[in-house]
Amino acid sequence: MPGFMRHSDSQQHRSEMAALLPPLRVCRGILKELRAMQGPTYKLSPAYNYVMDQFRKNKVTGQMYCRAQQEAHHDSHTYLCLLASNRTHLALHKLYHGKGDRSREEVAGLVGLRLPTQPGGKGWEK
Repeated sequence: MPGFMRHSDSQQHRSEMAALLPPLRVCRGILKELRAMQGPTYKLSPAYNYVMDQFRKNKVTGQMYCRAQQEAHHDSHTYLCLLASNRTHLALHKLYHGKGDRSREEVAGLVGLRLPTQPGGKGWEK
């Protein structure tokens, strides 16, 4: 799966995620995750409107520096991490989750064996 990383890459990724991304990148990341979940009509959803309103309300200007803006930025970064992790979890669940009860022949085929075709048979004769 392309989302998996080597050990050194994962350490680098963790250190990058520990540092907060710029607000514009976080906003784009959240919108990307919304688009992945909801499809091309994501701009019509209440979640899209809420995210855009929050980013507009907490936009930094040269005359403003406040703790609330920093907290909102941290919260948005955490939300982006949650959305990305949720998407990855669902992809892994879909890939590796069991498919329910299987027949004996199917289970034997999974490990490279075949069941005997006649009583006392060795399994390889047809």
